[in-house]
Amino acid sequence: MEMVLDILHLKKKFGKKTALEDISFSVKAGTCFGLLGPNGAGKSTTMKILTGIVEADNGSVNVLGMNTKENQLTIKQKIGYVPQSITLYEDLTAFDNLVFFGQMFGVKGKSLNERINQVLKQTGLLDRSKDKVKEYSGGMKRRINIAAALLHNPKILILDEPTVGIDPQSRNHIFDMIRTLKEEGVTIIYSTHYMEEVEVLCDDIAIIDNGRIITQGNLKELLEIHGNKAIYIESNQIEKLRTLVNISKITSKDEGWLIESQEPMALLQELLKASTEHNIELLALEMVRPTLESVFLSLTGTSLRD
Repeated sequence: MEMVLDILHLKKKFGKKTALEDISFSVKAGTCFGLLGPNGAGKSTTMKILTGIVEADNGSVNVLGMNTKENQLTIKQKIGYVPQSITLYEDLTAFDNLVFFGQMFGVKGKSLNERINQVLKQTGLLDRSKDKVKEYSGGMKRRINIAAALLHNPKILILDEPTVGIDPQSRNHIFDMIRTLKEEGVTIIYSTHYMEEVEVLCDDIAIIDNGRIITQGNLKELLEIHGNKAIYIESNQIEKLRTLVNISKITSKDEGWLIESQEPMALLQELLKASTEHNIELLALEMVRPTLESVFLSLTGTSLRD
């Protein structure tokens, strides 16, 4: 599959603080790529380097086969960037904001009006286009921020923490937009510290912490390789079960217990057999899907911090 983004050995310092230390990853065309990490890990710095807002100290960035240092203007016309902070004029209407940003991208006249209507429909805010942005909720402002980044039909859309502090309705609307854009062939680069969002949206990911990539690859493969495999069980006779079945690692979770195992299906069968033969009541018994939380914990020894 064609690569639309290649980042090689990026390094960046701000004074004595190292923001990025030898970052490398690639993004396939038409996919949603997740850059996952805690606050302060280097995600926003990476996004700003991709868009040309910040210059790296070392390393290279190639977008759509073009080096960013040599083709910065051309590349900016191919990229839509949604920063973590809201960048809108509060006293202007949503429509007027989009007129301004559209003209900044070189979209004008009838084409601009048509495109504004299209992106307003995409964001679900066509009926609120004449309202001033200061009257919008935080989630609505973020949706208009995304709309502004789509006006010039970018091939790549970069989203830096797009769901921080927004309502569930706007969050779900943004998710639907991302899925639709991906179907239309737009490549999405999605930066976040919310693991569940990456699991729902992304095809490939890179996990970044303290300015370094600690793992990257296909999401399903990373979950399979690094994620904890486990069984969840609820029973009032768990101690009796432990004398009948070889259980090496068990921890309390919710109303029951989580039993880790490299062979969860075999363990599930053993638990069922033991409970049947010894008349042990099971209130719940199910396989637990590996999560990115367990991947992060496995690789760093800590939970993903805010």
